[in-house]
Amino acid sequence: MTVGAAVATVGAERLPASVRTLSSLSRIDYADHFVLPTNAAATVEQWARVMFGDTPDAIELFLWRGLMGLRLSRTPSADTVAGWRIGEQGDGWIRLEAASWFLAANLVVQASGDSVALGTFLRYDRWLAHLVWPPLSVLHRRLVPGVLRKAASRIAAGKVCSGVSTR
Repeated sequence: MTVGAAVATVGAERLPASVRTLSSLSRIDYADHFVLPTNAAATVEQWARVMFGDTPDAIELFLWRGLMGLRLSRTPSADTVAGWRIGEQGDGWIRLEAASWFLAANLVVQASGDSVALGTFLRYDRWLAHLVWPPLSVLHRRLVPGVLRKAASRIAAGKVCSGVSTR
């Protein structure tokens, strides 16, 4: 397995239009996109499930539900990944969607033969989002490369499934 360093792009205006258009948000107030070169192969849904599991772990619950207030599904389902609703998927990509009373979020996983990518898109619906997300985004940008690397290692080791799974 070959895994390189993740390359990050931050800011909606800096992302290629082909990436921005995968978001379902009417307006993008925050965006980032991380790309990790790898030859580990899996479907995009498998990548998403390996990255996040079927239900959020304790840290994800604290961040996503506790700090961001996201309304996530509490039970595993073929229609959700880590509680996020699968909004849409296409050839080589899948979009996960969640919202709270003060923001809406998309996670977009893309996979090709030589890389995997994770994009995060947020729309600030209330003033609180302007206060909550900027400090969390610093942590988020530090964690994402590790999430991608760990997923690539797991997939290369054959730890993938075809549907609802456990981490």
